[in-house]
Amino acid sequence: MKLEDITIEVASEKHLIYVEKILTSIEEAAQVRGTGIARRKPEYISRKMLEAKAVIALYGQEFAGFSYIETWEHKSYVTTSGLIVRPEFRGLGIAKKIKDMTFSLARTRWPKAKIFSLTSGAAVMAMNTRLGYKPVTFAELTTDEAFWKGCEGCVNVDVLKRTDRKYCICTGMLFDPEEHLPAKIPQEVLDRIAELDKEDETND
Repeated sequence: MKLEDITIEVASEKHLIYVEKILTSIEEAAQVRGTGIARRKPEYISRKMLEAKAVIALYGQEFAGFSYIETWEHKSYVTTSGLIVRPEFRGLGIAKKIKDMTFSLARTRWPKAKIFSLTSGAAVMAMNTRLGYKPVTFAELTTDEAFWKGCEGCVNVDVLKRTDRKYCICTGMLFDPEEHLPAKIPQEVLDRIAELDKEDETND
């Protein structure tokens, strides 16, 4: 088996048949690691697929890997989460390909959003660093309570609560699109451009 034998694509309705397998794989990985993977309900994973906010890897018709994305604070923040590759498919580079796809999907759909990740895995940290993420304090991540509520499914949530959400077992990493521009455009210019774009749409 080679990486070329694996299909990696944005999930859709046709992939709903894999939801239970995905949840089982996430649960098994959480037990092995003992850290850093929040449990999700079938409805949650299904919704990600239907909203084109998930990426799936398949070997023929066999489930191999998965990850999903979510937006927060009126789409000003995006997370790529739940990266999982089944044990029998590890070592081929599938995780990197899934990560690249979720990152590209997030950058395409929400180009101005800050993309962040909470992870306890060294491999994911390395992939994030390669893509331009930087380690940050939790204070630099979203303040959306709905996001932090998702940590309730992690075995280490007591650490997060005890520290008043200042830190946990996971490392916070952030990709700020503005830091990757060669020059910063002033806000007044951005406002002017937005008005010009509106005029163009009206004239069209």
